[in-house]
Amino acid sequence: MTAVQGNAVDIPTEDGTVDAYLAHPADGEPRPAVLLYMDAFGLRPRLREMADRLAEAGYTVLVPNVFYRHGRAPVVELPEFIDPGARPEIFENIMPIMRALTPDLAMRDAGAYLRWLAECPVAADGPVALTGYCMGARLSLLTAGTFPDRVAAAAGFHGGRLATETPDSPHLVAGHITAELYFGHADQDPSLPVEQIERLETALTEAGVRHRCEVYPGAGHGFTQADTSAYNAEADERHWAALLDLLKRTF
Repeated sequence: MTAVQGNAVDIPTEDGTVDAYLAHPADGEPRPAVLLYMDAFGLRPRLREMADRLAEAGYTVLVPNVFYRHGRAPVVELPEFIDPGARPEIFENIMPIMRALTPDLAMRDAGAYLRWLAECPVAADGPVALTGYCMGARLSLLTAGTFPDRVAAAAGFHGGRLATETPDSPHLVAGHITAELYFGHADQDPSLPVEQIERLETALTEAGVRHRCEVYPGAGHGFTQADTSAYNAEADERHWAALLDLLKRTF
């Protein structure tokens, strides 16, 4: 196993300072960079564990607190084990913060993350890869379409609202994407119904984007998050296999 070093870092943006977690192989050599977009529960031990696992595989991984405008992580107080069904107030507190992060603000921040990685001594020169979870899957797709020259690959897992009928739907950036994409959808996810899965597939295919979209049977929204009631170990391991395969092809 590759020894990993993890540190808290701060990233300047036009609107303030983002607290983030940076993980990389402990030898300090520049490695291909991965920008990991959090789920709605935010930057916490589970996401640091995921970043460490990617770093063990030979990557430099940045996990920003995309809710930084509302404070440093944890922005919302969370229990050690997250069960929104038993604690509905968790989502009641998170939803207004999620809605405040508009696509324009998120992509302004994405530019700052990418600039920071371009100057990071443990990140290799060249384009980066993205992976995102839940709301982070939307950010991954939007970033790939907004910064095509900086993104070589992008993945998203149990993403919601990826292909809506609204004018700012993430799938509408498909025509700008040059990266290879992978999406692992939960088949029991009301935030991404079949019609959105089909709309996303159509948009990517018509735009000529290299991609693969797969539906994970028996998996619900949030299946990769081991600190939540949505966790599905089998689907999570499938996610790791798909993500590492995408990164291996990319870098």
